[in-house]
Amino acid sequence: MNRRVFLIVLDSFGIGYEPDADDFGDRGANTLKTILRSEHFQVPTMEKLGLFAIDGTPEGKIPEQLLGSYGRLQEQSRGKDTTVGHWEIAGLISERPLPVYPDGFPEEVIREFEKKTGRKVLCNRPYSGTEVIARYGEEHMKTGALIVYTSADSVFQIAAHEEIVPTEQLYEYCRIARNILRGEHGVGRVIARPFTGVPGNFVRTSGRHDFSLTPPKDTMLDLLQRHGCRTVSVGKIYDIFAGKGIDESHPTRGNSDGMKTTMEIAKKEFEGLCFTNLVDFDMLYGHRNDVDGYASAAAEFDRWLPEFMGQMREKDILMVTADHGCDPGFPGTDHTREYIPLMIFGREIRRGKNLGTRKTFSDIAATILDMFGISGGVSGESFLKEILLKETL
Repeated sequence: MNRRVFLIVLDSFGIGYEPDADDFGDRGANTLKTILRSEHFQVPTMEKLGLFAIDGTPEGKIPEQLLGSYGRLQEQSRGKDTTVGHWEIAGLISERPLPVYPDGFPEEVIREFEKKTGRKVLCNRPYSGTEVIARYGEEHMKTGALIVYTSADSVFQIAAHEEIVPTEQLYEYCRIARNILRGEHGVGRVIARPFTGVPGNFVRTSGRHDFSLTPPKDTMLDLLQRHGCRTVSVGKIYDIFAGKGIDESHPTRGNSDGMKTTMEIAKKEFEGLCFTNLVDFDMLYGHRNDVDGYASAAAEFDRWLPEFMGQMREKDILMVTADHGCDPGFPGTDHTREYIPLMIFGREIRRGKNLGTRKTFSDIAATILDMFGISGGVSGESFLKEILLKETL
């Protein structure tokens, strides 16, 4: 029977600030603790998977009989964004932070971008995505100039009205920016942000698309692929890795779509990894300081879990984790430097095994590769022998 691993990232589901949080201005951040106070936070299945048995989590319900193994992981990369978080999960530690631009992008970058697109640039500074189109949207429609902005993350974002710049044309402008932004200015992501509507009532569409920096080294995806294992991505995973090491991609329109797609993939025959990102936690709730919305999204995922777990096959393994924090109750709207949870379930997985605090997210990659008999090639240390009921696969 084929071995299948389902790795699901609850985007930004942090569980408490890390020891170096002061370096990022994040001391005191705790996404889980914040959403726990919402009456909408009902997660009985994750409780059974050991969520509140993990080191350092708030006091919560710990069932007498837990369903799997669990632990928390600390980030070693010098960053707290989506790109470096996922890269580290996949076995690649970023020792230098990706560049950020709190004062906007350098003039030489903007000049080259304007020259190659034939359009002027508006804004060029950090801005909220909804506020920037409210502020510059009308001028953009009158002049055709592109709205370029950034955030606390390593991103170059381009907003344009679909009636002024068709979405495919916006994507082409993003590809131009991606080719410019390399080396010293190699931001993690160039992001297309199409919107519609009229002045005073602009709305972002679902046509967002990320154009990521290509990982500088091989990740577990490349190694799995090289050894004949299928690599399937759900959500923005393909974008985060710039397609590198991925056989099959399934873009989604949010958490519900991501969960539905993952369920459908679980019904197929393959041997390898299904790597899913559920983005709504971060994009819709964390960055917008929506505590109840974040808690409700966690409850929705928890309600979905039993059906998924019920159809898992004998050699299937489920891993639920995160990539950073985005505490909706913490000052500001940026990501937060936090530990991430790890909950592991499967028929071959030990119940109630506490993995403690792991030194790097990359232990996930090392363990997944170990499951397929692949050793070395990535950072991290495998914990496979600690979680398996049997000594060998």
